[in-house]
Amino acid sequence: MPAVPKPTPPKNNLSPEPALSNSPDKKPVAAPNPWVEVMQTIGLSVVLAFGIRHFVAEARYIPSGSMLPTLEVNDRLVVEKISYRFNPPERGDIVVFWPPDSLTPPGKRRDAFIKRVIGLPGEEVTIRDGQVFINGEVLEENYISAPPEYQWGPEQVPEDHYLVLGDNRNSSYDGHAWGFLPGENIIGRAAVRFWPPSRIGWLDTE
Repeated sequence: MPAVPKPTPPKNNLSPEPALSNSPDKKPVAAPNPWVEVMQTIGLSVVLAFGIRHFVAEARYIPSGSMLPTLEVNDRLVVEKISYRFNPPERGDIVVFWPPDSLTPPGKRRDAFIKRVIGLPGEEVTIRDGQVFINGEVLEENYISAPPEYQWGPEQVPEDHYLVLGDNRNSSYDGHAWGFLPGENIIGRAAVRFWPPSRIGWLDTE
């Protein structure tokens, strides 16, 4: 019986799939310009610093004695800006703020103030006989340099406003002289004193 030839398998015209490689052909890469890298680093640093200062915290110094004895001239503080995004200011907080527009005529430099929150929205505040009264109740204050020598009120604090006073009551240009502070003017809360080294620490509220 004649031998039957084995069938020849069909030719496959497809090319074999190339194997995956971890070493693809590399094109030469130009060396980075060191000046470009420096400028990128500086630019990023500026953006981050501005963002932190604008939204998180910033440093301030004390230019006057209106907050004696709590804060002295040339004290350096960290003003934090986060907490008031979630909760309103509380009595006793030391706040940094832009003064009302009436205190900054056009063309005059606008400087931030620092005072203590005394009256909250809706409260009636009276100052007499060397004491502060909130809704008829005496406010205990162990942080002032001396009792106030002036009379003020009774006045009701408007909605979204605050009465702020300096701890150095008789030498402070504050709410008893120019009125109530709009809440939108508050920059942040003075949280930490970082200079001088002998008095570094948190600033306690009332």
